[in-house]
Amino acid sequence: MSDYKPKIIAFVCNWCSYAGADKAGGKKLVYAPNVKLIRVMCSGRVDPQFAMEAFRKGADGVMVLGCHPGDCHYRSGNIKAFNRFSIFQRMLAQFGIEKERFKLDWVGAGEGERFQITANEMTETIKRLGPLSIRGFVESEVA
Repeated sequence: MSDYKPKIIAFVCNWCSYAGADKAGGKKLVYAPNVKLIRVMCSGRVDPQFAMEAFRKGADGVMVLGCHPGDCHYRSGNIKAFNRFSIFQRMLAQFGIEKERFKLDWVGAGEGERFQITANEMTETIKRLGPLSIRGFVESEVA
């Protein structure tokens, strides 16, 4: 399975994590090209249903990346995301999804290297796990 390229969806906040990803690109840091970014205004606006929909549509892994606690543009959106996704991660097993397939993390605007490391670590984790296979759950492929 060495040629396996996992499909990873990353919901990234506009103010920090997206800027961190942009910084990684600007510095020409190499990170897994299979991580697809979805830019949101705040990690606190990401609903767990978005992550489940990504899994249902064929994602092998999902990340939510936001501002570091205390740096949220909307004051406490990242704390809301933390509380929401702490519960969500514990529920994944009920759907037959390994908890390692989901990651919540903080990436600041100037942290291109941190974005690179996070994206690459998630890709390696998902490669070890292999494709998500839940019978009757995956609807169609993520592009």
